[in-house]
Amino acid sequence: MDKRPFDPKTDRIVTVTLDPNTITSVDPDEVHEWRIASYDLIDTNRFYPARVTAKGPYALHLSIVHNHIVLDVRHPETFKPIAAHYLSLTPFRGLIRDYFRIRESYYEAIRSASTHQIEAVDMGRRGLHNQAAELLIQRLDNKLVIDLETARRLFTLICAVQPYATRVTEEESQLPTILFVCSMNSVRSPIAAAMARRHFPGRLIARSAGVRSGKVDHFVHQVMEEIGVDMSVHTPHTMDELMASNFDIIITLADDARRAVAERGLHADVMEHWDLEDPSEVEGTRETALAAYRSLRDQLDRRLAQGLPALLEAVENGV
Repeated sequence: MDKRPFDPKTDRIVTVTLDPNTITSVDPDEVHEWRIASYDLIDTNRFYPARVTAKGPYALHLSIVHNHIVLDVRHPETFKPIAAHYLSLTPFRGLIRDYFRIRESYYEAIRSASTHQIEAVDMGRRGLHNQAAELLIQRLDNKLVIDLETARRLFTLICAVQPYATRVTEEESQLPTILFVCSMNSVRSPIAAAMARRHFPGRLIARSAGVRSGKVDHFVHQVMEEIGVDMSVHTPHTMDELMASNFDIIITLADDARRAVAERGLHADVMEHWDLEDPSEVEGTRETALAAYRSLRDQLDRRLAQGLPALLEAVENGV
């Protein structure tokens, strides 16, 4: 395929998000590493999906399914899907192991080695990055077009997220699945899903979706960051993108969500409707808006902590 020159205004990634169901960690050092790798990629990259008419810039959403990392390219404002590619991790296993080995050697050299030794380790690290980047470009040929520096930074991000990813999908997992649905998957349902994972780590699979496409809400990021939950990795999803139609629990958080679940024939052993106000509709100052978002967060926190154990028990007992 003939590759066109990169347009610096449009051929770039401006947002990176991670799937919280398949890339999970409660270790702040690991989360910090993800953030740094994401910021580095966003800071400098040249990127566009091949064989599509959509123009950039782009959002990149990462998830891991079995032995593949999914590179899901989306519109950065509406998060409408543009192209998704499954990249097998098998060809990169040795390079990923070497990446961590050389990284530890580099950190050790900085602490105690001579300048000559540090330079030698750094040269090995650069060589590994170039080798991995070239392989990445080769494997993504005719799918995603990237330059060598972008490939280097994307490989670093892959290394940062994949050791801590769960490879268990909903189809294979014995954990109960819970779906939260609101209008646009920007505020209520993603906060609910994040709080459910926070209260019951390793005990459930929590997903969220919207009736229609929404945008990233930075007030959500701020109020969740206040309690130590990183929501900057969230990508809004619509119900059209759901891979399953059966869940153990479905909780709707808006009237149009309740209607949409019924119209689409989604099934769950337990279904509930929680009528919660959308804080994005509150008018007033920034502090007034933040107070409304904090109120929603705290309402969901209490309701999940008090009510979800009984719902999970009902599922487990087949009630």
